[in-house]
Amino acid sequence: MREQEESTTFERVARRAVEVVPGCDHAGITMRERRHRTATVASTSALAEACDQLQYELDEGPCIEAVWDDDSYLSSDLAHDPRWPRWGPEAAARGIESVLAIRLTTPEETIGALNLYAERTQAFSTDDVDLALIFASHAADAMNAARLFTGLRTAVRNRHAIGVAQGILMQRYDISVEQAFEVLRRYSSHANIKVRELAELIVEEGRLPDLTSPENTAPENIPSSVPAAARPTPLPDQSRP
Repeated sequence: MREQEESTTFERVARRAVEVVPGCDHAGITMRERRHRTATVASTSALAEACDQLQYELDEGPCIEAVWDDDSYLSSDLAHDPRWPRWGPEAAARGIESVLAIRLTTPEETIGALNLYAERTQAFSTDDVDLALIFASHAADAMNAARLFTGLRTAVRNRHAIGVAQGILMQRYDISVEQAFEVLRRYSSHANIKVRELAELIVEEGRLPDLTSPENTAPENIPSSVPAAARPTPLPDQSRP
């Protein structure tokens, strides 16, 4: 789930696009995701979201091409646009006659695409297109800043949770900071969960959660009170042949 601040920024960008670009009736924002996938992260109406989704399903349409292939696409008569023979007529049947899709980029990467929809043909003038391009440039900066803020806040929150969990382990099992982190790492590996998730469980329960796992020989530096599954396996004796 996306952070609230990030989602709010995306939604504001979509709403503002309708206000700023005269020919625009509906707007959506498509974001790049892993494995060459795309998803709508904000839209001003169900119709905009449906038109976006139809492009993903058909793997055809201006926002798909703006995200993966080129900068921007304009169509003033979707019902008869040969570039998207399946999506265009379907969008027109839903009441969308014109579209302007603009790639959202930063100097480092392509974020996604801004999809502007209109309910009449020839909706976007040359001035509309120029204005939309300028708006998209500023929108990409705002969206990128929101993503960076979300990433930083998540990193800080994760680090805090891990630090608190280490403190709990240090107090409960009388171990050092380094040993506490090694316990977290070892235990998360056995439980097959992320260290952050394990830390949150420890903070919530005040102890290591139960874990059924084969017994391990306890290294001499870790107290026997620490569950065996969480104790790091000792290094082999290098003196032996």
